[in-house]
Amino acid sequence: MSNILPYIILVVAVALGTAANGFAKSAQGFTLLIPSLMTAITIVGCMYTLSLVMKTIPVGVTYASFAGLCIVATIVIGIIKFNQMPDLYTILGMVLIISGVLIVNLLGKTSS
Repeated sequence: MSNILPYIILVVAVALGTAANGFAKSAQGFTLLIPSLMTAITIVGCMYTLSLVMKTIPVGVTYASFAGLCIVATIVIGIIKFNQMPDLYTILGMVLIISGVLIVNLLGKTSS
């Protein structure tokens, strides 16, 4: 894979993971069929795309990036879809998460 392609696939994994989180909330404890099925489908797609990324980017960097970005994206979905407004500490935490993801990917070194 080219250098940029794994990161594009990682963005797809984050989108799928975030969608899965939103569908899981809408599934109301997996009591509603369609949101429950959508949760399962998006989780499988998410894990598949993560497995592709891990062929190129080390597992720790992949998962740290995925988890951090998925947390931030899920908070944004909570704001937009569920009207859940973050407080100052949540916003500060999101800034720190984004900073950490950038540091890991731009400055971190991992030996294979």
